[in-house]
Amino acid sequence: MARTSAHVMSIKKRTRPMQDILSMLHALRRPALLMRAARIGAEDYRRATHLPRLLGYGVLPRHGSALMKLMEIESELNAQRVSGNSSYSLVKHVDVLIAMVSEARVLRAAQTACST
Repeated sequence: MARTSAHVMSIKKRTRPMQDILSMLHALRRPALLMRAARIGAEDYRRATHLPRLLGYGVLPRHGSALMKLMEIESELNAQRVSGNSSYSLVKHVDVLIAMVSEARVLRAAQTACST
């Protein structure tokens, strides 16, 4: 019985950071058109192809780490968008949002699998 409760505790510890990341993602408020484009684009997202282009080539980070890096990049892009910065790239912003939506879907699926 102690082994079972220890196993449950280890799952809770692993899912806690995922919940925090997903909570932060859920709290983001972006224009509906941007998010709609990201959700549509997420259907064709291929991690091995798209993620290196956004985060740099090399070993792909785990989903949580990738999502955190993507959120940092997106925050900078959103600040550029809001301020009207001439270097703002709508295409890159949508690309990053597509990756964020897709990575979040994987984390949610893993969280659901751990809790069952």
